[in-house]
Amino acid sequence: MADPTPVIDDLCAESYELDLLVAELSPEQWELATPAPGWTVAHQIAHLAWTDHSALLAVTDQDAFSREVEKALAAPGDFVDNGAEAGAGKPPARLLAYWRAGREDLADALRTAPEGARFPWYGPPMSTASMATARLMETWAHGLDVADALGVTRTPTDRLSHIARLGVRTRDYSFGVHGLTPPFEEFRIELTAPSGELWVYGPENATDRVTGPALDFCLLVTQRAHRTDLALRTEGTDADRWLDIAQAFAGPPGGGRPPKGNAG
Repeated sequence: MADPTPVIDDLCAESYELDLLVAELSPEQWELATPAPGWTVAHQIAHLAWTDHSALLAVTDQDAFSREVEKALAAPGDFVDNGAEAGAGKPPARLLAYWRAGREDLADALRTAPEGARFPWYGPPMSTASMATARLMETWAHGLDVADALGVTRTPTDRLSHIARLGVRTRDYSFGVHGLTPPFEEFRIELTAPSGELWVYGPENATDRVTGPALDFCLLVTQRAHRTDLALRTEGTDADRWLDIAQAFAGPPGGGRPPKGNAG
């Protein structure tokens, strides 16, 4: 069984890097609009704090988490925005403190989780490593939204390996959430890491293939960039279809981002 410690460490590092980006913001900067319609920088951090809290409940108090799921089912189109809105209304210092405390509590809970444990979530149940990976994916993706609002370019790191692996593993989920039957055959995925290392997944002789920068693949599966703006290449009809619908996050299909040429 894989040791979850490396991904938990990378989650903490990703959170800390984002923390440095927002720690000294002015009240006006917290109110800057991000690429997510209706969401400010404060909404992005509030969303991370809210989902960290939900993840902590899933790990430590599954009855309480079940009640959160019931709330989500009662308002499927609003519960994510409502959670972000509630947190964004806090003064920035309080929101920052809440996010910091919650993510630290979650990291501690993940580090001490029993070996082989599985936790409920809004999608399929997750292992400790999978939960940490999902939180890393969200922290990185929403951190990009914050950076865009601030006009900052973040340097990608090989922490993306966890997000890339999640993107590959959620291939069948992406097809299923769109009401499509997943392909039977595995794909070959070859991604160039920020460090220059080659990350490979799937059989070498697979008919359907995806190749390109790992950063671009992670932007695609988190729906932070449109496919036409990325340097990803495919071979095979099924692989080509996948890149149109890929998502590494739980929930209904996302709307994604428009091509840069069509951005308003």
